[in-house]
Amino acid sequence: MSQKEASFLSRVRESLPKLQPAERRLGEFVCDFPAELASYSASELATLAQVSNATVSRFVKRLGYENYEAARRHARVEKQSGSRLFLTGSVDSASVQSVEAHVAQGIANVEATFLGISEGQINAVAQAMLDARKVWVMGFRSSHPFASYLQWQMTQVIENIVALPGAGQTLGESLVSLTEQDVVVVFGLRRRVANMDTILEQVRKSGASHLYITDEGVAPMASVTWHFRCQTLAPGPLFNHMAVMGVCHLLATRAIELAGSAGRARLRGIETLNDNLDEL
Repeated sequence: MSQKEASFLSRVRESLPKLQPAERRLGEFVCDFPAELASYSASELATLAQVSNATVSRFVKRLGYENYEAARRHARVEKQSGSRLFLTGSVDSASVQSVEAHVAQGIANVEATFLGISEGQINAVAQAMLDARKVWVMGFRSSHPFASYLQWQMTQVIENIVALPGAGQTLGESLVSLTEQDVVVVFGLRRRVANMDTILEQVRKSGASHLYITDEGVAPMASVTWHFRCQTLAPGPLFNHMAVMGVCHLLATRAIELAGSAGRARLRGIETLNDNLDEL
């Protein structure tokens, strides 16, 4: 990869072994807290990293940037990728956040998320999933466990539902089967795979109704059937996904409610088989 093509953090990491001690200390600081360079002036960064202004100037030039502002612009572009590294500052890492702070933020995330999702939207998605020929649930990286969880919960009332990608399978082997009678749920939480837009376009072309579940970093999208944006703010270094689980729980519960007697019959059948097979 050329230096022009490399990301900001890639440039820093690749340069570390060749840097002088003060510059290496600055480089290691920037690797741990890249948000500081994206947000602060050269003098402020020098103070935080406990190096001189001259060290900052030499450092950015060794990385191949004309000046500090060029390096900061590149870091800001990379910040938009959603990496958690860019959301945590050195001051944040200096103290342990209380349990109360985490709980309070989780509650705030759930409340903010459901302010943007109407009762009608929840009903529409749940009913569409019940009526679909087949339901496909898709997620990659951190989104994959949520796709698997929603598929597992929805199996209580929906027989033909599958989580993607399947083990050993390509997406093409599944997406080729999509029809306009299907519903697709796509989880796109940070950090999203690079080809997410292409995947969404293929789903759209199939004519299938689709729900896109993302974090708040994705602007509202009119090109999808439904877009649920989940708040993921956290006082610590990891994203808080309480609201995402809340959306999954509500969709599954609402689907069971809307399924009525047919749904309850399937649930009874599942429990009967569980007893007969002595699995639980």
